[in-house]
Amino acid sequence: MLPKYYEFLNSVKIMSGEKALENIPHELKMLGAKKPIVLSDAILAKTGAVNKLLKVFNGYDIDVSETYTEIPPDSSIKVINEIAGIFKAKGCDAILALGGGSVIDTAKGLRIVIEQGGDNIMDYMGLESLPRKARIPFAVIPTTSGTGSECTNVAVIANPDKNVKMEFISYDLLPDFAVIDPTMTETMPPKVTANTGVDALVHAVEGYTCLQKNPLSQSYAFAAIRLITTYLPKAVLEGGTREYRLAMGNAATMAGIAFSNSMVGLVHAIGHALGGVAHVPHGVAMAILLPHVMKFNLETLRPAYAELLLPLAGAEVYAQTPKDERAEKAIEFCASFIKQFEAVGLPTTLSAANVKEEQFDAIAETAINDGASVVNPIMATKEQIIEILKAAK
Repeated sequence: MLPKYYEFLNSVKIMSGEKALENIPHELKMLGAKKPIVLSDAILAKTGAVNKLLKVFNGYDIDVSETYTEIPPDSSIKVINEIAGIFKAKGCDAILALGGGSVIDTAKGLRIVIEQGGDNIMDYMGLESLPRKARIPFAVIPTTSGTGSECTNVAVIANPDKNVKMEFISYDLLPDFAVIDPTMTETMPPKVTANTGVDALVHAVEGYTCLQKNPLSQSYAFAAIRLITTYLPKAVLEGGTREYRLAMGNAATMAGIAFSNSMVGLVHAIGHALGGVAHVPHGVAMAILLPHVMKFNLETLRPAYAELLLPLAGAEVYAQTPKDERAEKAIEFCASFIKQFEAVGLPTTLSAANVKEEQFDAIAETAINDGASVVNPIMATKEQIIEILKAAK
């Protein structure tokens, strides 16, 4: 059934495929960029990924001498404010982000501060509360295949003083273009590949089922799920060929477009709380929580979960499963699909992720106040979230 009203936007130009990296200088030049600041992290600097990016600018009149490669695993308000000071002092005019979700979210936070003319990201908290200002050219090269952050209007930024992760949501956070190049993800270790790939799966499942779902977002989610269940096990367990990496890169992007337009639900609400309270990595939290939250949502989402069995398990399993058993089968598939990645060290229980039961109350309290819980098809109580955590123990 079509919603009575919905909105859908994705203005990000996607450049996907081998040698896509080489098109970046031209695209930035067309946006008027002369001196971008290059953001990344220490690992990518050490492995040579940053230098590989910088080399594509040889022969172009674009100054890429300003780099910041000390972005932490969790994007932080303190780091964003520090980089904003550097951006202004060095006369930079564009942002080029190379990395995973933390690097990209840091870049999004930086864009907010610079475009709004301030010096503190905390001054711009809220949902679509930013007045439109002059645009700063902004490009993203993801080095993981999970967050979909290269094409979403969401940034998750940590406030270490309050021990929480905050969501910033605005269409102004969308990059001008994103580069999906398999050479930038082919060195991901198996555990990271599994971690980020499951994150993309959750984006797609929640993007297909949340209250703000619409036919366009569901189309992206449906296609993303089929790619993930086909190629993620191959990318993790059979080695990272460029074919598998490119497929997962596109899947993560499509899942990101889906949830950016329909939002995510209770898996993410509890997952954000697990990250803030118990410091569980985001992808790990997603892997642990997905089957349990699906069970919680089952009776409300039975028709949607039944539909998802097709992209999850394939046409043969879908056809062989009785209609009234397809929703449960979809949940069973997700649980077994994720469990196979225990072989590369991905935790699938809270105890394996070192979460203590005495932390459950604080996690649940944080989760019910997370914005993602609002668009979940069922509004969970604190007590119900604690029961989900106990089931995932």
